[in-house]
Amino acid sequence: DLDAARDSIALPSSRSGSVGQLLPGMAIRITDPATDKDVPINQQGIIWFRGVNVFKGYLNQPAKSAEVLSDNWFRTGDVGRVDDDGFLYIEGRISRFSKIAGEMVPHETVEAAINKVLGLDSEAERRIAVVGVPDEQKGEAILLLSTIAGPALEQECIDLRYKLLDEGLSSLWCPKAIVPVAEIPVLASGKLDIKGCEALAKREA
Repeated sequence: DLDAARDSIALPSSRSGSVGQLLPGMAIRITDPATDKDVPINQQGIIWFRGVNVFKGYLNQPAKSAEVLSDNWFRTGDVGRVDDDGFLYIEGRISRFSKIAGEMVPHETVEAAINKVLGLDSEAERRIAVVGVPDEQKGEAILLLSTIAGPALEQECIDLRYKLLDEGLSSLWCPKAIVPVAEIPVLASGKLDIKGCEALAKREA
């Protein structure tokens, strides 16, 4: 475990991209989402906290409490990493990551790259969304929901992969297939409806 009580001599109080170091009395773990085992320093994983400020559980909801609490550790559902000096970097929600061939792939980064190469305005109407689907060889694969897909889906996916590779994305991060949809599910808040997208992917794929 990485304890918050670190020697701060000669260390900066902040670091670019980091949310900072832990407060005294808190501890943190970063674990592999598939195994719940601790990962090495600077490796991405699920963030867990333990300390006096961690709640004891949800009122009258033991099953829900058991999903996020284990031996006084709280599973945040966030993906992040801790560097050698104890600075924490939060990189997104686990629901927006896929673990492909052992690598954590952030859906939002892939979506941003796709919007860029296709010339889409991500701040306007959502035209695409990325979801993770099971893959026998690599554990998971990226599927692209698209409201602008043409009739030649296989060739369109190949062309998109080349464009993303030219942008510097790893081949693991490129969509395995494109699924044409009428619209991208969103919540009343305007945020992406992740469960709705996953259900749509299963139904249409």
